[in-house]
Amino acid sequence: MNIGLLGQKLGMTQLFTEQGEVIPVTVIKAGPCCVLQVKTADNDGYEAIQLGFKDKPRRLARKSERGHVAKIDSKRQKKMTAEGVELRKKANCEPQRFVREFRVPVEGVEVGQNFTVDVFNDTIAVDVSSKSKGRGYSGAMRRHNFSGQRATHGVKKCHRHLGSTGCSAYPSRTPKGKRMPGQYGNKNCTIRNQKVVLVDAENNILAIRGAVPGAIGAYVVVKPTNRLPAPKQNKWRLA
Repeated sequence: MNIGLLGQKLGMTQLFTEQGEVIPVTVIKAGPCCVLQVKTADNDGYEAIQLGFKDKPRRLARKSERGHVAKIDSKRQKKMTAEGVELRKKANCEPQRFVREFRVPVEGVEVGQNFTVDVFNDTIAVDVSSKSKGRGYSGAMRRHNFSGQRATHGVKKCHRHLGSTGCSAYPSRTPKGKRMPGQYGNKNCTIRNQKVVLVDAENNILAIRGAVPGAIGAYVVVKPTNRLPAPKQNKWRLA
């Protein structure tokens, strides 16, 4: 099954091959992920598997979050049962901190089933999605790598300024999408075709070659790469 996993970024380190080559890797705690909901074309209009990662204390979870994973005796539920409405099957687990959907075939998947890092045993490369580090409101030099103003010839106290942004008589405005100061980072981004170096099923650890967006502790979505043509070999794979 071409399904991914949810996880949490633990940091970066180095691994070594038998020939002594250094492999920079990002260590991710991937899974175990519980199936919270199975969506079908008949009930929901499309097929998808909803996974959850990392238990959330019940005292911090809303009632809707608790009712999503376990049965709660509420007035609405009792009324629906009395009317003969078939209720969705519950996973009977703790509320989850990180929940995402994967649009994959649902045949053979049941609510409450767990997926572990073993799903990547035969995977060569993956796509990793996460929210990048937020750097606040930044200038054009930091945000877009602009060179800035010159340091002489009439430039006074504006060496790091953006410079002119408008146009002439036509169109007499600043075009949409102009690179200017603004919010830097804190956006969802995906790094594609990252090679899988190590799969540690005992500790639910996944080592991926290269950097992964996000700060340490950030939640990530890891799924087999959809880049074409598909990679056929991985010289960095250790285990």
